[in-house]
Amino acid sequence: MYKMKKIDKYILTKYITTFIFCLILFTAIVVVVDISEKTDDFVKSGLPTSKIITDYYFGFIPRIDAMLFPLFIFISVIFFTSKMAGNSEIISILSSGVSFRRFLLPYVIGGLLFSILLWIGYQFVVPEANKKWANFEKNYVDVNIGFLQQNNIYKQNIYFRIDSNTYAGIKGYDTVSKSGSNISVEKIVDNKMVYNLRATNFHWDTTYRVWQLTNVVERIFDEKNEKLVLSNSKIVNYSFKPIDLRQDDYLKDQMSTKDLNAYIKLEKMRGSEMLNTFLLERYNRDAIPFSVLILTIIGAILASRKVRGGSGFHLALGVVISMLYILFSRFSVVFATKGNFTPLLAAWTPNILFGFLTIYLYKLAPK
Repeated sequence: MYKMKKIDKYILTKYITTFIFCLILFTAIVVVVDISEKTDDFVKSGLPTSKIITDYYFGFIPRIDAMLFPLFIFISVIFFTSKMAGNSEIISILSSGVSFRRFLLPYVIGGLLFSILLWIGYQFVVPEANKKWANFEKNYVDVNIGFLQQNNIYKQNIYFRIDSNTYAGIKGYDTVSKSGSNISVEKIVDNKMVYNLRATNFHWDTTYRVWQLTNVVERIFDEKNEKLVLSNSKIVNYSFKPIDLRQDDYLKDQMSTKDLNAYIKLEKMRGSEMLNTFLLERYNRDAIPFSVLILTIIGAILASRKVRGGSGFHLALGVVISMLYILFSRFSVVFATKGNFTPLLAAWTPNILFGFLTIYLYKLAPK
């Protein structure tokens, strides 16, 4: 049974305290930069400072911290490990008979703890924070950008599949009022149309959670005849809801993992073009936390060797590796959303590549 020793507590304490320091420092820098960029938007919103803090920064800070969490971890590990190497502490530890593998054990424990923490955050905390951030962005920032941002509110020419045999088309839909115009629904069985519905207008009944259609024309086909039904209004309970018609840039970020899984299942059935984007978001919620462990081990191996230049050299090398990791991640996202790259592979490719790099660096490390 593993029993934590003084050296383990020593390294873990340095790991945690250095990370907290880096997190606070870099968060403060990011917030200051963000304030300078959005000062005009805050003034135009007319909101008091307390409201901006609670409605925007209570969402923005968890979002940006989760996004930069692996980078903060990497810099923290390199910083305190390099200091230990510079003070000859690591040489003393290894000279006392501790193997390099045993030396890395507290790093692995710390990396696992922070990976689990980030994983929990991505499942529950970050989606809630994204709701605050996204609502503020849509209401007070995007409206100042210009006419092009209106497509986030008013959707045009939406086509999707309701179930395995039924297809829908919508000419226009307002995501704020949850109403639209010119909806058509067609049911096709054995390559033959058996039902067609057209309505001039429709809106979402928030009380009964159903769709209310007006000026409805229904055509029902059998092998020989066609039945025509005209209605001033009609209540229908389709499987799609207002959230399914939004499909804006913020939707995937705001869903809890449970809701995202359900939404992905629905989008698969519909054959949505946005499916890869949602799949990539889902897989990233597992892949990004795992990168914390990989970057922790890489940072420990790189910074454990005493070199000329000390912490400065190690930090510079860490920044280069961090940029490479981010670059690989961005390429994977582009290939998955714009090309034929599998979303699962796209999410895990950076971890796989840097996993091999970890093994290579470990073999080169002084034992």
